[in-house]
Amino acid sequence: MEEPKVRYSDEELEEFRKIVLARLEVAQHDYDSLMEQLNAHDESETDETLPTYHTLEEGSSLQSKETLMNMVLRAQKFVQGLKAALVRIDNKTYGICRETGKLIPKERLRAVPHATLSIEAKQQRDRRR
Repeated sequence: MEEPKVRYSDEELEEFRKIVLARLEVAQHDYDSLMEQLNAHDESETDETLPTYHTLEEGSSLQSKETLMNMVLRAQKFVQGLKAALVRIDNKTYGICRETGKLIPKERLRAVPHATLSIEAKQQRDRRR
């Protein structure tokens, strides 16, 4: 009887590294773009506008800035998750579920390269909430 795999091979880890690096490049670009939009948004708020327009635009501007901030935070979290995945690849712990200790299926890691939980562990965690 064959023993269950406890970690991915170095070749498999290199395949995942390429996936993570490609996603990281896109995610970093998205994050940088969102930060530029946020900075441009902040600069445009300091412009003087007519008082009547100013009060009408204030509420809309605040909501769009809040939406932009949420997008920036999500993008930042995604970038951090991908960078953490690279560390796990270097440590050869990538793809191991942090709750069950079992290997996360390759299909899940290809879809969600920063995953640290298997689908089963994630579903159990969601049910507990």
